[in-house]
Amino acid sequence: MNLWSIYQHGFARIAACTGHAAIADPPANAEAVLRQGRRCAQDGVAVAVFPELCLSGYSIEDLLLQDALLDEVEAALQTVVAGSADLLTVLVVGAPLRHRHRIYNCAVMVHRGRILGVAPKSYLPNYREFYERRQIAAGDDERGGTIRVGGETVPFGTDLLFAAEDVPGLVLHAEICEDMWVPVPPSAEAALAGATVLLNLSGSPITVGRAEDRRLLCRAASARCLAAYVYAAAGLGESSTDLSWDGQTMIYENGELLAETDRFPLDDQYAVADIDLDLLRQARARMGTFDDNRRTHAARTSDFRSVSFRLDPPATDLGLRRRVERFPFVPADPSRLAQDCYEAYNIQVTGLQQRLAAIGGPKVVIGVSGGLDSTHALIVAARAMDRAGRPRSDILAFTLPGFATSEGTKSNAHKLMRSLGVTAAELDITPTARLMLQEIEHPFSSGEPVYDVTFENVQAGLRTDYLFRLANQRGGIVLGTGDLSELALGWCTYGVGDQMSHYNVNSGVPKTLIQHLIRWVISSGQFEEETNETLAAILDTEISPELVPGEELQSTESKIGPYALHDFTLFHILRHGFRPSKIGFLAWHAWHDQGAGVWPPGFPEAKRTAYDLAEIRHWLETFCRRFFGFAQFKRSAMPNGPKVLAGGSLSPRGDWRAPSDSTAAVWLRDLARWDAPREEERKAEGE
Repeated sequence: MNLWSIYQHGFARIAACTGHAAIADPPANAEAVLRQGRRCAQDGVAVAVFPELCLSGYSIEDLLLQDALLDEVEAALQTVVAGSADLLTVLVVGAPLRHRHRIYNCAVMVHRGRILGVAPKSYLPNYREFYERRQIAAGDDERGGTIRVGGETVPFGTDLLFAAEDVPGLVLHAEICEDMWVPVPPSAEAALAGATVLLNLSGSPITVGRAEDRRLLCRAASARCLAAYVYAAAGLGESSTDLSWDGQTMIYENGELLAETDRFPLDDQYAVADIDLDLLRQARARMGTFDDNRRTHAARTSDFRSVSFRLDPPATDLGLRRRVERFPFVPADPSRLAQDCYEAYNIQVTGLQQRLAAIGGPKVVIGVSGGLDSTHALIVAARAMDRAGRPRSDILAFTLPGFATSEGTKSNAHKLMRSLGVTAAELDITPTARLMLQEIEHPFSSGEPVYDVTFENVQAGLRTDYLFRLANQRGGIVLGTGDLSELALGWCTYGVGDQMSHYNVNSGVPKTLIQHLIRWVISSGQFEEETNETLAAILDTEISPELVPGEELQSTESKIGPYALHDFTLFHILRHGFRPSKIGFLAWHAWHDQGAGVWPPGFPEAKRTAYDLAEIRHWLETFCRRFFGFAQFKRSAMPNGPKVLAGGSLSPRGDWRAPSDSTAAVWLRDLARWDAPREEERKAEGE
C-alpha cells in the first residue's frame, strides 16, 4: 500500500476537456478525443468529460439528420471504444445516436474497450437561439431501457449510475447542457440515488454574462447535491454562423471551485482536479436531510440502475491536484478573509450583546494578560458595549500578574485597557499563590525550583477564582477568553481555571484565526489609533502562558506543538471526520514547502515556515492523544459561547458530542499505518 497515492486516500482525479471541434467530421473528432484521453490516462485521470455532441460537432443543425453523418458518428464511436482498450480513463463523449424512430443527444460512457452505457439529454431548449427539438428527441422519460450501438446492446436511460467497484465512492452520472438549467435537474435525482460525481457535457454558445451563470449553476448543483460537478463546454471550431463558443470547463466540489481553464482556447485543454470522495461521503452522512430528501423522492430514485466497472487506478505518487489550505479556518483569498473576519467578529459581538441584555445588563469582568486571546475578547466586549449604548467603563478589566508575568505583556495589557477606556485594575496574585503553595506543602514554598503542573495551575486557578469573586462583588459576569484550539487540546485549567467562565466569546474561534481578526479590527478602523498601535504590538508577542519563571520565555507551541498544524488537524477531524493518515497526507502537501501556495494576507514573512514528515507525524499523534484520549471532559463542561465558523464548534450542546472516557486507540492505530518514509526516500522512489 502506497500511502502517497491519492487513490489510497479517497481521491479520484477528474478532468473536464475541451478542444478544437471539427464540425461534421467524426473521424477527426474521435482522434481528438483519444489524443486527450491518452494524455489524461498518463496523468492518472479516472474520468474525462468531453463537450456535448463532440463526435459530430454541436452546431450542425439539420446535418444531425443525415445518415452519412450518423454512420460516421457510430464508426467514430467504435474508434474511441477500441482506442480506450488500454486506457485507465473513463471517456465520457457526446454523440448523436439513432434509437427507435428518433435521434438522441447522448453521453456515452467508454472504458477499456467497451461502452458501459448511454445517457440521453433530458431537456431540449427550443427558445431564443436554440431549436434542438427540430432534430433531437427528449430523453427525460427514457428509463430502464437499452440501445443498440456498434453491434452491442447496452444500458440506455437517464437513470444510469456508473460505479467504480475498486474506488469506493466514485459513482458517476451524466447529464447534458440544458439539463442543469431546469428547476429539477436529472443530476439532483441521481445524487439522491448515490451519484457523487455529476458530469455535464455542454455545447452552450457564449453570450455576455453566460459564463457567470454557468458558474452559479455548477456551484449550486455541487453544493445542493453534496457532490462534484464537472462541466465541459464546446469551444473553437463550432459554427460561427450566428454564435460563438468559449470552451469553458469547471470542476466544483461541494460548492468550492477546484479547477477551471482559460476560456476561448486555441488548442486542447482540460481542467483537472482530485475530487475528495471521502469528503462527499462524510458530508452526506452528517447532513441527515440529504437522505430524508431521498426518501421523499424514493419513487424516482430507488429504481436507478448501477453499472459497475473496474478502474484499476495507479497506486503510485501522482501528486495532489487540488489546493490544500495551510490554514483551513483562515482563507488565503483577501476578500474572503475580510468577509470572514467581519462576520466572525460581529457574531462574537452580537452574541455577547444578546447575553448581557437577556440577563439584565450586568458588567463584564475580564482578565487581560496582554496575549492574543484576552486581547481579542476585550475588544469584542468593548464593541458590544458600544452597540448597546453602554459606557466601556462597565467593563471591569484586571491584569493579574504572577511569578512569570513579563513586563512587556503587562505593559501592553495596561496600554490596551487605558486606550479602550475600560475600568482597569491590577491584582497581583503572587502573595496568594505563595500562601496556597505553602499550605499544600509544595516544594516551591521551601525554595526548590519545582515548576510542575500544580505550580502552574495554582496560578491559573487563582486568576479565575479572583475574577469570579470580583464578578460576585461588583455585579458582573466573567467573560471567558480561551479559544477553540485550546479546547481541542485540553490546554486549559479545568473548573476554577481558564476553562470556566460565565460566557466565552472565543470558544468558537481557533487560535490561527484570532491574529487575523485582530488585524482586521485594526484595518477596519473599529478603534482609535492608540488602541491599534497596542493591538499591533500584541500581535508580535510570543504565545505563552507565562507561568514558569526563568530567563527563557515559556513558549506554548514548543511544548504542545504548532497551532498551525493542530488547527489543520482539528478542521479535518471536526468538519470531515478524516482519518489521521489522510490528514497527514494533506498536511504534508500543505506544509512541506513554505514557498509554495498562497499564505493568508498579512501573515508575517518571518513566521512562514514549513514542516517535514517527522514533525507532522509527531504533532498528529500529540493531537490525537489529547483530543480523543484526554480533553473531552473539559469540553463536556464548557460554558456557553457562540459558534463562529462553519468548520464547527466543540460545544457538547452543538457540533461535538463525545464521551469523556473514550480512548485514542482507533486513531493512533490508523496513524501507525501512515508511518511514512523519510522525504529523501520518497523523492528517490519518484525518480
